[in-house]
Amino acid sequence: MKLRGMTWDHPRGFDPVVAASEVFRAETGVEIVWDKRSLQAFADAPIAEMAERYDFIVLDHPHVGQIAETGALLSLPMPQDASASLGGSAESYFWNGKCWAYAVDAACQMAAYRPDLGPDLPRHWEDFLGGEAARFRPLTPLLPVDAFDMLMTLVAGRGGAVMPVGPAHFVSDDNGLYALGVLRALYNLGPDEQVDMNPIGALEVLSTTDDFALSPCLFGYVNYARPGFRPHPVGYFDLPLCAGHSRARSILGGAGIGVSAKTRHPEAAIGFAQWITSPEVQSGVYLDNNGQPANRHTWLAQAENPAVAGFFKGGFHTIDNAWTRPRDIWFLDFVDEVCAIMPDFFRRAIPEEQFLARINQLYHHHLCEA
Repeated sequence: MKLRGMTWDHPRGFDPVVAASEVFRAETGVEIVWDKRSLQAFADAPIAEMAERYDFIVLDHPHVGQIAETGALLSLPMPQDASASLGGSAESYFWNGKCWAYAVDAACQMAAYRPDLGPDLPRHWEDFLGGEAARFRPLTPLLPVDAFDMLMTLVAGRGGAVMPVGPAHFVSDDNGLYALGVLRALYNLGPDEQVDMNPIGALEVLSTTDDFALSPCLFGYVNYARPGFRPHPVGYFDLPLCAGHSRARSILGGAGIGVSAKTRHPEAAIGFAQWITSPEVQSGVYLDNNGQPANRHTWLAQAENPAVAGFFKGGFHTIDNAWTRPRDIWFLDFVDEVCAIMPDFFRRAIPEEQFLARINQLYHHHLCEA
């Protein structure tokens, strides 16, 4: 029996599923061949189209509303160990009482730094608004989708994790203006190239040069904490807090593994999806091959592993308090339209009030069309 899977193009996304599939083949005789798509396609490519050609799709949880609507994937048996979910990772693939994927990879926006450079670490976002903010030497990935995710992280950190807040406002004026003010300050503290930079790009710069000392908000990658992966290992620390608030609420990322509704071998495919997300595999072959597990027990155990503790321990509190962004059908197109105008916010210095009004207009438009 031969199955096909589609994942995303990074060692974290490709290497662990390939290595795990080899073990699965040796144990069961089922062969799984994997293809990969770009990180942008991971966020954008229609799941229904891929489900026509693949038995498995590694996917982003904001697609679950769309998946439930189209029936592109099979609904799966509910995970048996509720205590294994990390920051809502498992639950992010539940929709309308059904499970559409199993969490295989967990991530959220967290803060990264170069331990060997001994930088000051910010405790509050307001630290970037003062006259001494340059001492942090920050580099922030502000590619449109990452900038908008950061806006939501900042709003959630001020108690606004319920989004949208009403039929005419995606976020409140107070929280939205605060978040845009922090984003603009971080843009002004780094190079213009930040607007074209995703988390991988920022981590590459951080781990290969001494030009910057930290990145205050990016989706974390365990690979960059491993000795030898790049010239300088990166450590992680909990996101800064919003003044007056005691808990950071980072936006949840990661990936799930779903099974195509068109697969000719549903039992074998579901069996593999359950197997690769089991604690034994997550803590073993998956982790050992550049994987970033979604299992909470694995994260707790690896906090004592010096090779990766800089990630699993440094970012645990942030991810365990992460929140799940909207997954309604209208959300993906809304995000696309916000991202189309996001560079202008930075490069054309659009006033915060004007830009927030435009975000809310786009939200209201998509809500009415849904």
